[in-house]
Amino acid sequence: MSTIEQVEKLKEKANVSYEEAREALEAAGGDMLDAIIHLEKQGKVKAPENGGSFTASPPKEEGPKAKKKEDNNGGESFSSLMRKFFNWCGRIIAKGNIHMFEVRRNSEVMVSVPLTVLVLLLIFAFWVVVPLIVIGLFFGCRYFFRGPDIEKTVVNKMMDAAADAAEDLKKEIKE
Repeated sequence: MSTIEQVEKLKEKANVSYEEAREALEAAGGDMLDAIIHLEKQGKVKAPENGGSFTASPPKEEGPKAKKKEDNNGGESFSSLMRKFFNWCGRIIAKGNIHMFEVRRNSEVMVSVPLTVLVLLLIFAFWVVVPLIVIGLFFGCRYFFRGPDIEKTVVNKMMDAAADAAEDLKKEIKE
C-alpha cells in the first residue's frame, strides 16, 4: 500500500495526475522506481534519452505568477547570484592587490601599499587619509599608481600635475 507522501512525490517527479501516481504505486507494490518504470511502459512518462537517471521537469506554471518568477532574476537562483557577486568581488580585490599606490619623495619610495588597502583606508578613515595626502603634497611627496594595468595611464599624469600645483603654491606663499 502506498502512502500519500509517496503519491505526492511521484506526482511531482513524473508530472502525472494524482490518480495515475496512486495506480502506478499500487501496481508496483509501493516501490517508487518500479512505479516510474510502470508509467514509462504506459507512455505517461518519457524514458531518459541517454539511459541515465530519471529526472522529470516540474509542470510549468502559467499566468502572472510564472511571469513574476521569470522576471525576478532571469531564472537564476539566489545562491548562483551570490556566487557571481562574490566571484566578482574576488576578481576586484585580486586586481587591487596587484596594483600599488606609492608615496615618493626625492625619487625614493617611502610607502607602497596595495590599491585595495588604499580604498579600505579611504572608506574607513577618510578624514585622516585625505588630509595626510594633501599635507604630503606640501612636504614634497609625489603619489604614483604602479601595476600592470595602471602604470601608463592618465592617473599618474594627474597626480604629477597635483604635486606640481602644490609646489607652485608653496613657492607663491614663500614669496
